Amino acid sequence: MMGRHTGELHHTVEGTDPGLFVEIHEPAEGKDAGLRPVLLIHGFSSSGKLNWSDTGWVTALQEAGRRVIVVDLPGHGRSGSPEDLDSYSPSRIRADLLQIVSDAGARPLRDGDPSSGLDVVGYSLGSRLAWEFGATQPELVHRLVLGGPNKEDPLAAFDLSAAQRHLADGSPIADESTAQLLKMAQLLPSNDLFALLSLVEAIKGEPFDPAEAAPHMPVLLVAGEKDERAATMPELAAIAARSGSMAEQLVIPGRNHANAVTSRAFKDAAIGFLGV
Repeated sequence: MMGRHTGELHHTVEGTDPGLFVEIHEPAEGKDAGLRPVLLIHGFSSSGKLNWSDTGWVTALQEAGRRVIVVDLPGHGRSGSPEDLDSYSPSRIRADLLQIVSDAGARPLRDGDPSSGLDVVGYSLGSRLAWEFGATQPELVHRLVLGGPNKEDPLAAFDLSAAQRHLADGSPIADESTAQLLKMAQLLPSNDLFALLSLVEAIKGEPFDPAEAAPHMPVLLVAGEKDERAATMPELAAIAARSGSMAEQLVIPGRNHANAVTSRAFKDAAIGFLGV
C-alpha cells in the first residue's frame, strides 16, 4: 500500500487489485480527541469527494478531533473498475473495507480504550453496506450512523436489462426508478457506467435482509423529511432494537434524499452520537 496521511492510498486486497481509492485525514491540528477512527461510505453513483469532502463532513469530523477514512467504492470516483463480478458484491466490498481499515490502524474494541474500534457513517447504498459491516464486525464497530436508510434495497428492483439496452442503443427505460438512477449515474463523468451495472448485478445476487444480520451496537438513523426512500426507517430502527441495539432516529425538516447529507444538523447529530 502506498500513500501518506491526509493523502491518498491505493489498496490491494487479498491477492487482487480492485484499485480502491482511499484517503486518510488526520484530526485538525491540536484537536485530536483520542477517539477511534471514522469510516465514511458513500452512496450509489457518488464518491467520497462528493458525499463527504464537498459537503463538509471530513472537515467537520477533523475539527471534532477525529481521524477519517474515506473510500471510493468500485467503479466510483477515483477507484478502479475490476472486470470480475465478485469485486462488486456486498460481501467482497465488506471484506475490502475490513482490510482497508485494519491497514489504516483500526483495532478491535477494548474496554476502557476510547481509541479502539471503529465508527462507521454510511449514506444510501453506504448505509446498507454499513449496516451489514456492523452486523458482521461486532468486535470492531463501536457505533453506526446511517443516512438515507431503507429497509429494502432500491437497487434490487433496478431493471438491469433495460439499462443495458439504453446504454447500447438509447432504448427508453419504462421503470422510472431505474431511469432516474441511471440518469444520476450518467451525470458524473468519473463514473464507469458498465462497472456500476456490474455493481447492481452483484447486489442483486446478495439481497439485503436487514433482519437476517442486524447490528448490535448503537445506531443513529437519519433521513430527510421528504425522503420517500427512507420511509421504512422506523422499521429498521425496530429491527435494530430487537437485536439488542440502541436505535435513535432523526428526521431533518425540508430535506430529501439528495440533500439531507449536506445538512449541518445531520453532521452535528452524527458527531455528537459518535463522540462517546
